[in-house]
Amino acid sequence: MTDGNGGKRHSLGRAGFFALGCLMVALGFIGAFLPLMPTTIFLILAAWCFGKSSPRLEAWLLDHPRFGPSLRAWRAEGAIPRRAKYMAAGGITFGYVVFWIAARPGLVLALVVGVIMGAIALWIWTRPEPAGR
Repeated sequence: MTDGNGGKRHSLGRAGFFALGCLMVALGFIGAFLPLMPTTIFLILAAWCFGKSSPRLEAWLLDHPRFGPSLRAWRAEGAIPRRAKYMAAGGITFGYVVFWIAARPGLVLALVVGVIMGAIALWIWTRPEPAGR
């Protein structure tokens, strides 16, 4: 099936997913070193993008010795390892403290941000843990 453009739309789509996947990997690796920036969510998104554009890079991520097990557990079961849950909760708490000190928000804003961050933490903690861990 062609798109009337000789396959150009398909190629552009693959290139877009590839570029987005590369960006997500870069953000994920930055997040591995910065305490306020997440890692796993960016790598989950990168694996998804590479699944649409580059099976070789998708396989590289899924087979990565450090990040691969978490990515495979997410894909198979929607699972998050307990250690990652603790790290996420710690990062969320640290981020809220930095927000509180740096922004000096009013009560309403502090509550809104706190409820949103609390809801995210709750969602993370309600995810299953990988089988066999």
